[in-house]
Amino acid sequence: MLGVAALVRWLKRRRDESAPAPGPPAQDPADELRRKLAESRADSEPETAVESPSETVEERRADVHARGRSALSEMTPPDEA
Repeated sequence: MLGVAALVRWLKRRRDESAPAPGPPAQDPADELRRKLAESRADSEPETAVESPSETVEERRADVHARGRSALSEMTPPDEA
């Protein structure tokens, strides 16, 4: 019985020593990352607007289709008749 009591005391002491000391709660890592992200965004220059293309959508679409037809005609073998 004496050995069991000593084992219980030893386990209890070990558990108490391994428990974190009471104190201020640890900071959330996500909060730290949010702070760093906000700082980096504040330091960076604002992005400039993307210039609009001189062609309209229809003109670009027609150009893409023309290039596609050209590539297709290059890939197809000539008819052997």
